[in-house]
Amino acid sequence: MATIAFTGHRPNKLSGYKLPNPTYTYVCQQLEKTLLELKPDKAISGMALGVDQWAAHICVKLGIPFIAAVPCDNQDSRWPEASKKTYQLLLKKAAEIVVVSPGAYTHECMQKRNEWMVHHCDKLIGVWDGSSGGTMNCINFARGIGREIIVIDPRKAT
Repeated sequence: MATIAFTGHRPNKLSGYKLPNPTYTYVCQQLEKTLLELKPDKAISGMALGVDQWAAHICVKLGIPFIAAVPCDNQDSRWPEASKKTYQLLLKKAAEIVVVSPGAYTHECMQKRNEWMVHHCDKLIGVWDGSSGGTMNCINFARGIGREIIVIDPRKAT
């Protein structure tokens, strides 16, 4: 039984919030192609704006059950109204919702969520441009515990 987890940048580190755009299209095509090749039994999404939610939408499209690994309660509390609606609709499509750090947002909850996802997957798909930040930390953590990592470079979209 293979489980895939996703990590990747938020829209502001990719090509912005206005979709579709060439980077969004490229990343989604690569995610879908990779999932079709790997044929996982399930997937894990951290449900953040950007790659996490794009990957969850693709799982829904392909019929792959996904776990919504939510870092804390009210993850979407500071998001624009349209983003909150999309998030809530996507949560309803999740096979399971796991709140990794119940309670309010803390600085550590995102890293704890990433570590939970890596511990519960067989392979990690990272949409990463090589820059430092949460995506790099997640990939390094996965590498450190011996998880197989597949990197999709969003810079190849241009």
